Amino acid sequence: MKALQTLKIAGMVALIASTAACSNMSPRERNTAAGAAIGGVAGSVLTGGSAAGTVGGAAVGGVVGNQIKK
Repeated sequence: MKALQTLKIAGMVALIASTAACSNMSPRERNTAAGAAIGGVAGSVLTGGSAAGTVGGAAVGGVVGNQIKK
């Protein structure tokens, strides 16, 4: 149970750090990062957790995010 609590705290710290890192990004860079994150999650879900599916989804999502409002 202690490991789960540690994992939750580490996740929250990572989330806070990642949102702070985006504060000086351009809208296009933010769209690319968001697209990659969403694509990675979608790729993982659609392929049952496959690493190739996750990386492929992140790559496709990043490209789509980058091209939005070009």
